[in-house]
Amino acid sequence: MTKTIQYKIAFVLLLAGSQTLFAQKKDENLGTEVVNVVKPYTPTISDAFKVKETPTIDDEDNTQKKEIQYNIFSFPVASTFTPSKGKAAGVDKAQKEKLYNNYATLGFGNYAAVNGELFVTKNLSNNEYVAGMFRHMSSQGGIKDVLLDDKYYTTSVDLTYGSKQRDFDWNVDLGYQHQLYNWYGLPTDYLTFDDPNMLAAINPQQTYQTLKLGGRLGMKDSYFNEATLQFKRFWDAKGSAENRFFIKPSIDFEFKDNKFKTDFVVDYVGGNFKKDYYNLPDSEMKYSYLNFGVQPSVLLKEGDLSVQLGAGLFYNMGKLNNESEGKFYVYPNVKASYKVVGDVMIAYAGAEGGLKQNTYADFVGENQFVAPNLVIAPTSEQYDIYVGLKGKLANNVAYNVRGSYKSDDDKAFFKSNIYDTANTNTEGYVYGNSFGVVYDKLKTISFFGELKMDFSKNVSFGINGTFNSFTTDLEQAWNMPTVKIGADFDFNITEKWYAGTNIFFVGDRKDQFMYTDVSLTEPLFKTVTLDSYFDLNAHVGYKHNERLTAYLKANNLASQNYQRWLNYPVQGFQFLIGASYKFDF
Repeated sequence: MTKTIQYKIAFVLLLAGSQTLFAQKKDENLGTEVVNVVKPYTPTISDAFKVKETPTIDDEDNTQKKEIQYNIFSFPVASTFTPSKGKAAGVDKAQKEKLYNNYATLGFGNYAAVNGELFVTKNLSNNEYVAGMFRHMSSQGGIKDVLLDDKYYTTSVDLTYGSKQRDFDWNVDLGYQHQLYNWYGLPTDYLTFDDPNMLAAINPQQTYQTLKLGGRLGMKDSYFNEATLQFKRFWDAKGSAENRFFIKPSIDFEFKDNKFKTDFVVDYVGGNFKKDYYNLPDSEMKYSYLNFGVQPSVLLKEGDLSVQLGAGLFYNMGKLNNESEGKFYVYPNVKASYKVVGDVMIAYAGAEGGLKQNTYADFVGENQFVAPNLVIAPTSEQYDIYVGLKGKLANNVAYNVRGSYKSDDDKAFFKSNIYDTANTNTEGYVYGNSFGVVYDKLKTISFFGELKMDFSKNVSFGINGTFNSFTTDLEQAWNMPTVKIGADFDFNITEKWYAGTNIFFVGDRKDQFMYTDVSLTEPLFKTVTLDSYFDLNAHVGYKHNERLTAYLKANNLASQNYQRWLNYPVQGFQFLIGASYKFDF
């Protein structure tokens, strides 16, 4: 019905439009006409009608949609596949290795060598513990062609008591060490010692004793980070004695995503040597040095770039015999690293320096054959400028390469002492068989490389090397090797057997043989080149059970009778066989 009405309206409009068009075409000049409006149209509200929100549709062509139904026509498919019943794959569960708190080891070898260790620890409560360590290593000597006694031993005992609390932890340490060595390095390559009475009159034995007391305090969630302190008393059998005390507190805090840190140090050393090398009257040697240092720094991080900016400020008050002196030092403390390719390639660089406190105890730890009348003075490590690259070549291969340029003022060099037959000192170290210390400036250009590979959890390999070039005002950089190379290889053969080997190579060094006698018109000074050497060591072990392990160690497999120091040959091929046992109380 609605559509019929729409058709009629459209027809009327079309007819009216055609008439208008026809009239316009018939007489295009319309002329003028007067229209009189009798009454204007004024609409009222009754003339409007409301549109319904839901209009009623009355259309005869409107029909209801038919409901569509969807059906799936399925039919069976023949199949010969029969799935097997699921079965869980077998997994070998590794037995959890039991960890023991204590162990003991004991071994014996040629040259009448004995090596023993004992470590014990006990938790007194949930927060407190006590621990102790005993070590002994000795040999009765027997080096070929050595004219004097060459036995040695080192025995030490260390005790620790500590506590771990929620906000802090601390521990105190007490240790004692006793060492015995002999100045057996007579210059037999240059002089003849064929007088048995003279040899019998030489007493080459020297003993060192150390007593130390120290502690550490660490804080959590505090500006005060930690502090370490130690007092050490060191003395020998020739009337020498030394006291060393240092305390090193540090603080750190964060401000605006930057980490600020400051290290403090107060370091004192003082001691005396009973007499000088020539035993002159009133020749007692005294020394004391007190260092004050502060090293502030700030750590800045931006993405893969990390930069530490800082400096070291030190003041040294020193006294050698009756001469006193005070000096102020400033050192750089700058480090930076940038992740070029994540952890695969990291570039780093820096410039660092500091004031090193040299001590008699430290010199003995490096060279046991020094004479008990050294000149003690600190070394100013002015700067060490370096650049390097480290990272991973693969998941199991790590590398590190570095180049540096270093400058030291008052660098300490070991140098062989003169053999003067007119020396009134009759101690056993005045026959050209001991070493003194000389100081001078040293510039060092150094290249270092390192490669570490873990082929699996059972096999690992590592190699490293350092190459140095020295410049000094002395004739030579005495006893400083230009090349050092080391490598190690460790592997587990089976669950019970393991083995490993390591080798190190040390290049040429320079020293000087000095001799004077009334029969000589002038003293003899001869620069000596100590040959390079390598030392090959190996070990193998058998784990009888989780507690007991047997081992065999072999050192200097090439049996090189090389000289680590001038006139001091080392023991040849050495072996040590023993066992270690783990236990709990």
